[in-house]
Amino acid sequence: MPLVEHLRELRTRLVKSGLAIVAGMVVGWIYYTQLFALLARPFENVVAAAQAEGRNVTLALTGVADPFVLQVQIAALAGLLLASPVWLYQLWRFVTPGLHRHERRWAIGFVVIAVPLFAGGVFLAYTVLPYGLEILFGFTPDNVENIVSVDRYLSFFIRIVLVFGVGFLLPLMLVLLNFAGVLTGQRLLSWWRWLIFGVFVFAAVATPTGDPINLALLAGPMLILIVLAVGIALLNDRRRARRAGAEGRYDAWDDDEASPLDTSPDSRP
Repeated sequence: MPLVEHLRELRTRLVKSGLAIVAGMVVGWIYYTQLFALLARPFENVVAAAQAEGRNVTLALTGVADPFVLQVQIAALAGLLLASPVWLYQLWRFVTPGLHRHERRWAIGFVVIAVPLFAGGVFLAYTVLPYGLEILFGFTPDNVENIVSVDRYLSFFIRIVLVFGVGFLLPLMLVLLNFAGVLTGQRLLSWWRWLIFGVFVFAAVATPTGDPINLALLAGPMLILIVLAVGIALLNDRRRARRAGAEGRYDAWDDDEASPLDTSPDSRP
């Protein structure tokens, strides 16, 4: 595909994704009060725990225009989450323009699987967030109050949510690369040490608290999903090899793997 067509394709995908996000922002703007209460609930749990220990933790707005900016940010976050099926589908269709027609059908399956995985990562982040906040506020010295700006708390919240959501999508990308013939299950299995190391490095860098509890809460589910992804890749390789053998083709075998040879007398010239 020429460069100009790639740019046109990118523009089309971005416009469709942008319209979906704007529609989600409208919904987030309408339900701003309920959404803010939902976002502030983890912080309120930390406030209650801090008050029980005799410490004061306050969530505050420090600027004149901060209430309006806060409502725009929450509406944008709601639009991004609500429009995730649309922009995930557009992303997949953009990065796979050269696939065959039957392979393009994977886009629907990608969205069907990616959305629950992304939502699961967001839910886990929402569950883990109070523990991370308690650990961070636990380092506050005596006779010192925590006055947290709402925009900083929201930035912290968005980072946690996106990191967990994207982390849960990474194993799905491995499966898609296998289905596209880029990676084999055996190759992924041979990289198991690097995969484990990469997951823990990603979890250590992504979790802003840096404590081993939150690191394990992100790395553990990711490792389970990667194990499932490698298993699916191995099963898909076997299915592909059986189909190729039945059709008399051996192009589905890996470059490092010996293809079977028919040495029967009838097969020799």
